[in-house]
Amino acid sequence: MRAPPASAPAPRRAAPPPPAPLCLLVLTLLLWGRGGAAGPSRTVYTNHWAVRVRGGPAEAARLAAAYGYISLGQIGSLENYYHFHHSKTFKRSTLSSRGPHSFLRMDPKVWGWTPKPYSCDLHPVAGYALPFRCRSDMNVVAAWQRGYTGRNVVVTILDDGIERNHPDLLQNYDPLASYDVNGNDHDPTPRYDASNENKHGTRCAGEVAAAANNSYCIVGIAYNARIGGIRMLDGDVTDVVEAKSLGIRPDYIDIYSASWGPDDDGKTVDGPGLLAKQAFEHGIKKGRRGLGSIFVWASGNGGREGDYCSCDGYTNSIYTISISSTTENGYKPWYLEECASTLATTYSSGAFYERKIVTTDLRHRCTDGHTGTSVSAPMVAGIIALALEANPLLTWRDVQHLLVRTSRPVHLRAADWKTNGAGHKVSHLYGFGLVDAEAIVVEAKKWKTVPPQHVCVGSLDRVPKYIRPDHVLRASTLSSACSEQREQHVLYLEHVVVRLSIAHPRRGDLQISLVSPAGTRSQLLARRVFDHSNEGFKGWEFMTVHCWGERAAGEWTLEIQDTPSQVRSPTAQGKDPHHHLPQALCPKFCLPQTLRFQIFCPNLPKFPRMGVKAKPCCTELSCHLPPGPCHPECGDQGCDGPSADQCLNCIHYSLGSVKTGRMCVSSCPAGFFGDKAARRCRRCYKGCESCVGRGPGQCTACKRNLYHHPEMGACLPLCPPSFYAEERKDAHNWLVYYRAKPCMHSCSLSLISQVPPEWRGEVCMRGAKCIQSC
Repeated sequence: MRAPPASAPAPRRAAPPPPAPLCLLVLTLLLWGRGGAAGPSRTVYTNHWAVRVRGGPAEAARLAAAYGYISLGQIGSLENYYHFHHSKTFKRSTLSSRGPHSFLRMDPKVWGWTPKPYSCDLHPVAGYALPFRCRSDMNVVAAWQRGYTGRNVVVTILDDGIERNHPDLLQNYDPLASYDVNGNDHDPTPRYDASNENKHGTRCAGEVAAAANNSYCIVGIAYNARIGGIRMLDGDVTDVVEAKSLGIRPDYIDIYSASWGPDDDGKTVDGPGLLAKQAFEHGIKKGRRGLGSIFVWASGNGGREGDYCSCDGYTNSIYTISISSTTENGYKPWYLEECASTLATTYSSGAFYERKIVTTDLRHRCTDGHTGTSVSAPMVAGIIALALEANPLLTWRDVQHLLVRTSRPVHLRAADWKTNGAGHKVSHLYGFGLVDAEAIVVEAKKWKTVPPQHVCVGSLDRVPKYIRPDHVLRASTLSSACSEQREQHVLYLEHVVVRLSIAHPRRGDLQISLVSPAGTRSQLLARRVFDHSNEGFKGWEFMTVHCWGERAAGEWTLEIQDTPSQVRSPTAQGKDPHHHLPQALCPKFCLPQTLRFQIFCPNLPKFPRMGVKAKPCCTELSCHLPPGPCHPECGDQGCDGPSADQCLNCIHYSLGSVKTGRMCVSSCPAGFFGDKAARRCRRCYKGCESCVGRGPGQCTACKRNLYHHPEMGACLPLCPPSFYAEERKDAHNWLVYYRAKPCMHSCSLSLISQVPPEWRGEVCMRGAKCIQSC
């Protein structure tokens, strides 16, 4: 399971609930009177609460008892306001208390979470006052007040399963949006263990579609949406598992939410495999009856390790909506990963003293400890569900446009906020800002579908260059945005994708930026101090959304800087991408020996403030392949050099991984089997020396000291009853292995009497002799 380390927040990615839900609670902490001296005020929290409840004293007493409080009665003559006391919290504290008692604020009887919630005005109450602003920067409640709750929209959570019979999920659970890929059945219920390891999916599901008005736990953002779960992280996360999960019922499921990805360790470069990429493309082209599946992805939790989410091929894809997080006070969380592919942001957890997200939990429980960017992806999935209810005909690109246009920088603190050439404020931390549920449903209701996507490819000079230490290598190209080709002409930009390969002795020392014709600088890669790999990049795609809405024509500049670390020789140079751009990435019309980085530039709709109707953009850098033959095992896509580990694809099989290095081989070594469909050597089950598949019953030979059962296909530590051990050699006559061979028949009583006492009960006939079974 690819997830952050145990110390990181959630398998990937989980903030305190946005201010709005908390404020509707109208649950307040008592502020004790200050002394007579004037001076700066400081909020002091006590173990007394003023709570607004409808239903009279009896209902107030019931709620108090249910959450561990004592109701001290109505506050003076203020109708529906009651004085609650909790004896097991601090009498006075400068920090608000947290714990199971805080679930009171999530109770619908307190929050008034109905289609017409209570007014959010501030009311000074008999010496009590609200300690927070009663408004929602994400405006979820305002979207509900307009009547949008996610009805008829289907969302599924790609994770470790969801607890489908959880009281807060049961009402909205949709079996048609669910599947267990790990267990190959239709029940996505998580596997339970003592540590509740598989809680992540259930927590994410509650954020999206926990039911309203059931007096339990929380209310989901799209509390009338249908919610399903794909159990796919509780096992080996292979390309097949990912592709299968991404492709489940694309005509039925509207939104796929994923809060996982490659290791957030600051040194991994990984992304979807061939099959998963095809699943993304199929969902975009065929999902939702041609409108395109919506894939929402958490941007990553590797901030503490200096990770950069452009090295995550899932969040870095044009097909996914990459979502970041901010703390309740608008600061950068310690786990946040920066990159140019992040589209928008929600609230999530922060420092230890800041609030976390309350949501559903395993074993029919609630939790107030959901953290990281894992929180943010399902939040946005829920908000998109509201938008799809407002306008079911939105395409996948329409949804991204709406997020760009309606997300707001508000109070998000970042030093890199800039205004791009189209007037959008954008940041590497937060994308285009905090999502706004009300704004997106209002805009969605009147939205007109954007024109078809166009892709344009240009070219750069083909002179090879080296990257000098402590210098910036600049490569520029002047693009016409394919104005001479109608089907490729792009006027305004959406995504810009740079695909390149770089040979380098220490990948973490590289910094890469792209400057658009409008002067917008996107940092595609920052230094990663833990990335000591000498693999460089091979055909890796870097994506930026920072040029969104800009004109595509003009000069594009790619900048690559090498800042040598102390752990390598400062004279070691890297080669620029031109030598190493894979030929396989060329479109059909490109020269057979030409390589490039590509910039995807789809067209935009009409921009009212510009008064210009959008038309179809883009650019490309290219150079010749180095001369010389490839290794005989290299496939038709060519190579970066003469060795088997420099092939871009393989004739027979690829052995290894992106992390350890890959090489082409004619046959797979011991402990692996050849997957002909994927042209990969895949590891056999533990104990298998050779096999025909990854399962425990697909072994054909076993490692030393294990015995192969010919009927079960498994490797066993001992021969079963009525079997004996036979020593054999493999087809090459060099590898000795053992198999369990069935006995002809049981030993006769006369023969049994001749065997040692310790053998008795474990003997059988082999020829004319009575032998020990194993």
